[in-house]
Amino acid sequence: MKRNTRSDWFPAFIVGFLLCGLPCPASAEILKIVVNDTIHPITDEYIGRALAEAQRNKDRALLIELNTPGGLLESTRNIIEKITAAPVPVIIYVTPGGSRAASAGFFILESADVAAMAPGTNTGAAHPVTIGGGKIDDVMKQKLENDSAALMRSVVSKRGRNVEIAETAVRQSKSFTEQEALSQKLIDYIAPSEEDLFRQMQGKTVKRFNGQTETLSLVGEPVRTFDMTLKQRILAFIMDPNIAFILLAIGALALYAEFNHPGAVVPGTVGVVFILLAVFALNLLPTRFAAVVLILASFILFAMEAKFATHGVLAIGGIVTMVLGALLLVDAPIPEMRVHLLTALAVSIPLAIITVFLMSIVLKARANKIVTGAQGLVGEIGIAQTPLSPQGKVFIHGEVWDAVSSTNIPAGQTVVVRQVDGLKIQVDPASSAQRTPAAIVV
Repeated sequence: MKRNTRSDWFPAFIVGFLLCGLPCPASAEILKIVVNDTIHPITDEYIGRALAEAQRNKDRALLIELNTPGGLLESTRNIIEKITAAPVPVIIYVTPGGSRAASAGFFILESADVAAMAPGTNTGAAHPVTIGGGKIDDVMKQKLENDSAALMRSVVSKRGRNVEIAETAVRQSKSFTEQEALSQKLIDYIAPSEEDLFRQMQGKTVKRFNGQTETLSLVGEPVRTFDMTLKQRILAFIMDPNIAFILLAIGALALYAEFNHPGAVVPGTVGVVFILLAVFALNLLPTRFAAVVLILASFILFAMEAKFATHGVLAIGGIVTMVLGALLLVDAPIPEMRVHLLTALAVSIPLAIITVFLMSIVLKARANKIVTGAQGLVGEIGIAQTPLSPQGKVFIHGEVWDAVSSTNIPAGQTVVVRQVDGLKIQVDPASSAQRTPAAIVV
């Protein structure tokens, strides 16, 4: 047998070492995200991150579990653009039972490579709604409908689904159960679980938006959940219009308290942080800034109530102003993206009580007579220690003061302080003096 020499194993060692340095292909997985919210810019960012992660990891597909009442059209268009250009097949699955993909969610569902729904779900009602829900003229209404219908046709036709039925969801606000959506070729599968969905899809070929075909084989593949970042979770939370309004109201109250108690620091810090968070969220939402003016005006009415004591008239006006400001704050196309009446009342009434109470305390404190320092001596009663003719000594509050009087005052007579001039006070006989404060000269 031939002995191994260094020349035999050294080349193999070098080749093995170089192969170890090459990047290994990522393991094939199914990336899953959950969208259980209204459609807004944070949803758009989240889906974009997931698609980028799926491409980087070379995942087999992206599974989006969807439950949404709808949302903003601009964010919806951005999401559709990302899905149709996705590097991996996108499966949108409306789940669990009782969920919906309404309005903007219907557009997103139809844009998927594979559209599926769980039993007990519904979709549709995609008629365009004007911001604020106000009435518009027939020409503008027709423009909005035609634009949304064209977007729907362009997406659905590429996916090989029923264009005419899909368009009725836009023009006639029709909604569909999962069985109706399947029978009318708006979706591809009904599945009670993602495992059953993968089983039904096994070996099926899907046509991508760019015309290429791909055979799906996902049974047994690991599913990896991709969560929002901490920043996205915080932003998604504060982008709830109710939360944004609460942050704005509490921030304004905290700044109000800081202005009435300068130097307290904590209320001012809390106020600035809360208002900045609210402004950031409202900047991403369709906000009526005239409503912000109404909210700020309500604080003025609360302060006037404390000052003029109108027996609640101004306070009620402030509550009404704040409630109106809250209801008009976010100019969204669906009720889920507006401030609820209950939230507006639950915030406005306690805020009115607290603001009027704080302002009343401040006004009473400013109206109280000053009892410290030189000004605190004005109007106080003392006793003449020595005859005042017109100068002498007066005993007040346990101290002896140099005093001068406009008339001669015998020792032992009570006097009242009329004015403080440095370390000397001017007094009058208590019997004839008026106890109203006079000017202070320092």
